[in-house]
Amino acid sequence: MAKLIHSMIRVLDEARSVAFYQSAFGLEVADRLDFDSFTLIYLSNSETGFELELTVNKSQEEAYDLGNGYGHIAVVVDDVTAEHARFEAEGLAPRKLVDFKNNGVTIAKFFFVADPDGYEIEVLQRQGRFK
Repeated sequence: MAKLIHSMIRVLDEARSVAFYQSAFGLEVADRLDFDSFTLIYLSNSETGFELELTVNKSQEEAYDLGNGYGHIAVVVDDVTAEHARFEAEGLAPRKLVDFKNNGVTIAKFFFVADPDGYEIEVLQRQGRFK
C-alpha cells in the first residue's frame, strides 16, 4: 500500500515562502538541500508526517504560471473561525469563511488563502471526514 509523503510546489523567494507557511500553518524547515541550480526545502510539523516541499529554481526570476490544472492544498484545524481571525490579524488575507451545506446540512466549514506565489490553500474545520 502506498503512503503519501510530500507534495512539491515551485516558489520564487525561499524566505518569503518559509515565513508564510510558518506563520500560517506552523510548518518548520525539516530539511534543506542546496544544489547548484535549485534548492529543496521540506516543511513539516508534529501534526503529520506529510511534508510540503518547496523548490526554488535559482534561474527563475518571474512568477510561475500556475495554469488551470492546479487545485489546492488542504489543511484541517480545530477552530476554523479562530484561525480565520488569526490570519486576518496577521495580514495573511484569508478569503471569507464558508459554511458549505448539502441539503441544509453542513458538510464543511472553511476558508481559502493564497500563499505568496498564488498557490491556493483550503483551511477546513476538523470535523466529519476532515480529520
